[in-house]
Amino acid sequence: MFNWLLRLFSTAPQAKPAPAPAPAQATPAPAPAPKVQNIATHSALSTQRDQVDFVFASWLFQSEENPEVFTNKNEDGILAALDATVKSEESGAHMVRRMPGVIPQLLQSLRNSEFSGAELSRTISHDVVLVAEVLRLVNSAAYNTGAPITSIDHAILILGQNGLRQLITGVAFKPIINLNSGSFTRMVAPRLWAQSERCAAACATLARNEPVDPLEAFLVGLIHNVGLTVSLRVIDKISDGRQPVGTPTFCNALTAYGRTLTANIAREWHFPDAVVTAIGEQDDKNIGRNLSPLGRVLMMADHLSKIDTLSRQNRFDTAAPHVLDDLTDKEIDCLQRLAADEERDWTAITMSRQ
Repeated sequence: MFNWLLRLFSTAPQAKPAPAPAPAQATPAPAPAPKVQNIATHSALSTQRDQVDFVFASWLFQSEENPEVFTNKNEDGILAALDATVKSEESGAHMVRRMPGVIPQLLQSLRNSEFSGAELSRTISHDVVLVAEVLRLVNSAAYNTGAPITSIDHAILILGQNGLRQLITGVAFKPIINLNSGSFTRMVAPRLWAQSERCAAACATLARNEPVDPLEAFLVGLIHNVGLTVSLRVIDKISDGRQPVGTPTFCNALTAYGRTLTANIAREWHFPDAVVTAIGEQDDKNIGRNLSPLGRVLMMADHLSKIDTLSRQNRFDTAAPHVLDDLTDKEIDCLQRLAADEERDWTAITMSRQ
């Protein structure tokens, strides 16, 4: 999979930057009246990253009110099943849905600098998801077209070759799992994907002036939650519904299994060693150690995108004293860019900053 993505990005000409979006208010959270969680309330945790991860996991599983710390019998069964999965011959890579057949066809067309807009329009029109995504993006604040765009032909002209490449790449990874799989998948998977989108945008920003490949940075942010997302299928299958899911001990173990699954999937898809290595380096024990350049970019982008996601959900107060003290000016700038971006407009925003 990575080889055709690499060829696609490396052979296409640079497109003109898209207009920068105007700051907009985040989409309201579906949960009623979420409670703001100030970082200071979790002072017992050792680091700021631990605190952010704790609040993020609590939000993912809606377990803020759960007083338990250690795993219950229900969670033990889930973790045992995941352990068997990552140790199996297939290593969990079989759990990922293959991309729609129309995607490689579109990407192949976009490699040609003289691509046919009419041909692309016909191909895109055969996929309802692509039609919706193309129209959503072209009508977003990032393009500021004024009158609504309803024609695929017109949308293709506005997005251009680079816009379509980024959009289709994201669409290729988004349908990782069927959202009808179960209650945990329906609740958690969209939240993980939203954070992955923002992490990809943060990776693209942080990667500038760093010795990393821009495509690798973008993709590692986009796929870093793949293993955790497919793990939700196991939770839906094993959970008995009688005991809650989401204790801190369970979430820590789930994150580790998810990271292993992501690395296995990345190898299965023939992603470069730098991407697989960066994913494997995202262990808490590696914080502050000598990571690979891409590993450092991913670790900080994941942290910043979680802060931004929680801030949008009123679960985290970035204005609280000392919250951002450990961040560099470049990292604070990245966080501010994420905060100013419209929800789900990461594709155009990433393109405009390359």
